Amino acid sequence: MKRTVNTFILTVFSVIFFNATTAEIHTLKSKVAVIEFETETLDYGTVVQNSDGLRTFNFINTGEAPLLITKVKTSCGCTAPSYSKAPILPGESGEILIKYNTKKLGSFTKTVTVMSNAEGGNRVLKIKGEVVAP
Repeated sequence: MKRTVNTFILTVFSVIFFNATTAEIHTLKSKVAVIEFETETLDYGTVVQNSDGLRTFNFINTGEAPLLITKVKTSCGCTAPSYSKAPILPGESGEILIKYNTKKLGSFTKTVTVMSNAEGGNRVLKIKGEVVAP
């Protein structure tokens, strides 16, 4: 009889422990980083040839886990990104600097792909505008 009672008590505690551990794991897994940009398209408008092509994409981490941007890739060599490699904590903001080379005349539309640990995977941003002669 004593053995049956001990087995029953051990089974009950095992079930309780398993459920508590599963809930903790689920809670930890559900905490993700969420990146929210002020805008996903930067419009340079009309810019003069050889002028400053530096613009900024501002964002905030609205998730519950640190945001880590692993890479920012542009669609051409005429656009150069710059960003912080440090984690952005929940509630904090950050920025991605984009420098477009304004030597070439004419309209342009380029993409900037942001790779991070944020929910939803990669984000594709756009820059557009027109370069005119001075």
